[in-house]
Amino acid sequence: MSPIPRILIVDDDPIITKLISIMLQKKNYNVVGVVASGEESILKAAELNPDLVIMDVSLAGEMDGLDAAHYIFQLFQYPIIFITATSEEELFERAKFSQPYGIIFKPFTMLELSTNVDLAIYNHGNRCKTLENYPAGDPKKIMEALEAVFITDKRGRIIFFNPYATWFADIPQERILMKHWREILMIISDQKEEEIPDPVEEVVRQMAGVTYESNTSVVTTTSKRRKVSIAVRPVKDDHDKLIAVLLSIKEKKTMP
Repeated sequence: MSPIPRILIVDDDPIITKLISIMLQKKNYNVVGVVASGEESILKAAELNPDLVIMDVSLAGEMDGLDAAHYIFQLFQYPIIFITATSEEELFERAKFSQPYGIIFKPFTMLELSTNVDLAIYNHGNRCKTLENYPAGDPKKIMEALEAVFITDKRGRIIFFNPYATWFADIPQERILMKHWREILMIISDQKEEEIPDPVEEVVRQMAGVTYESNTSVVTTTSKRRKVSIAVRPVKDDHDKLIAVLLSIKEKKTMP
């Protein structure tokens, strides 16, 4: 027996999310989560590992549904269906970057919703055989990793982090998302006792990874200092264009 498809809904209208949830549950789908913002949807997608994300195009906040869907698909390859009440051509041009499996226009019927969901899940199941490995790494392994993983946009704003990163940064989750990484952490050269140049800017400029294996510490906003090794690398989409930067930080255990 095939597992029940798991679906994440991203929409900031509680009436719409309730309607979609009811429609999907009547068709025996499993709604594993409902998120109201584009920023949070990237974290939730990696956490919940859905078979499909239903994403509203127009979301309030710092990241709309088109940008969020682009990151979700290109970083972790979760399939997307858009829902929208607009027919602006410019939005549909942007929608192409997340390679959606369908667009549903409001108002919609249960038949329209379930048909699009069925086709999206089926088509993505076939397409997975030809997709390359996850550009940012397997989301399940990232979420379980015992190292801090941050993903930033090209401007250095944090769009994703794993649970270990929350503990490592020593501040609540809501104070990390969409903040510039330098508002969260400071990377220090132990030899010079000064902050190193921004590695995210360097990766964006050079389109190549940088590493700090020794003589490096991280200081948090709560003044906790830890010796670390750091790897910073570009994350590219399936057209070999930069979409994000990944920072991986491993704490070095000091000898007593």
